[in-house]
Amino acid sequence: MKPLTTVEVLERLIGYPTVSRDSNLALIHWVRNYLEDWGVQSHLVPNETGTKANLFATIGPPLESGLAFSGHTDVVPVDDQNWSSDPFVMRAHGGKFYGRGTCDMKGFIATALALVPRLSRMTLSRPVHLMLSYDEEIGCVGAPSMIAQMSEQNVRPGAVIVGEPTGMQVANAHKGMCMSRTRVTGTAAHSSQTHRGVSAVMIAGELIARLGLLERELQSKRSSDAGLVPPYSTLAVNTIEGGTAMNILASNCEFTWELRALPGDDRAKHGAAFEAMCEAVVSELRREGRECSVTTEILADVPPLDGAGGAAEALARSVLRLSGPSIAVPFGTEAGQFQQAGWSSVVCGPGSITQAHRPDEFVVAADLERCEHFLQRAVQAHCVDQSGA
Repeated sequence: MKPLTTVEVLERLIGYPTVSRDSNLALIHWVRNYLEDWGVQSHLVPNETGTKANLFATIGPPLESGLAFSGHTDVVPVDDQNWSSDPFVMRAHGGKFYGRGTCDMKGFIATALALVPRLSRMTLSRPVHLMLSYDEEIGCVGAPSMIAQMSEQNVRPGAVIVGEPTGMQVANAHKGMCMSRTRVTGTAAHSSQTHRGVSAVMIAGELIARLGLLERELQSKRSSDAGLVPPYSTLAVNTIEGGTAMNILASNCEFTWELRALPGDDRAKHGAAFEAMCEAVVSELRREGRECSVTTEILADVPPLDGAGGAAEALARSVLRLSGPSIAVPFGTEAGQFQQAGWSSVVCGPGSITQAHRPDEFVVAADLERCEHFLQRAVQAHCVDQSGA
């Protein structure tokens, strides 16, 4: 059986339109069959409805402290984007490969999968793990169940390389991301009789204003780490919906908001401060005999990454022969979740984040080649006995 090149694997992966709102099972089953062709057994961890799945596989001895290559299989939508060609048919031009997911982040996954035939023939002293997740793009909601399943099977990587696009630079830090939905329930009434009702839209507006004050407070607490941009935790309200008609006090309103916290910042503290604001508003209304309620649901809570000095960063820097400092990235990744599980993690992968999520997304061929050499050297350094025994 002839091994597939990175480009050939990438072409197949791009052909699966794994937008987060849709299933990723066709891609996962292709990967599972591909691994089986090379004698590698994989484990699927489905979501509650069975419409999506994570996949993890181990090559080499079933020991701890192995090396893991991690990537998410879902991509963002292409709706209302003006592409020059079919986004789910990979196109090569000018030393670049175009298609949805080429950069974020099927290019890295393809590089890792193309390495499998070589890995299957090697004598490894430590295992190499492959970890593919679903629904990273909507809040890193797929990886936790895979982490739990791997932990139950005593699979505990000593170093995890998360291949998000960094231009093959080593990123050891990013902010966390907590996404929430707040629902306000008021009391409907004719808009001329405000004393008889409670406008949920008005209450939501008041709470949003208070979140704005909290955002300004966060801006005043800048980090000395200039690598994180902006150098403070951020808070933003991004959607709002509510009301029935212009002359009816709104009985319902909801808004979504996100907190992106610096490593070391207490996300729970900020959440508790907002809950206290909500309780104060509701209590004041109820003292006046007016009914209102406010509930907040956490949609996703991705921990920050602070991998400075960890085994994964040391390995990546050594393999790449870096002398300058590692970088921080402005976007969240699953690396924080792996680190929270006790697995040293770092972010390093082909492509530029400036190309992600855009029409005509691409990855440069030279980056894929650099990634191939990086993964090969990482395996050699971490998973092959160097003693000559």
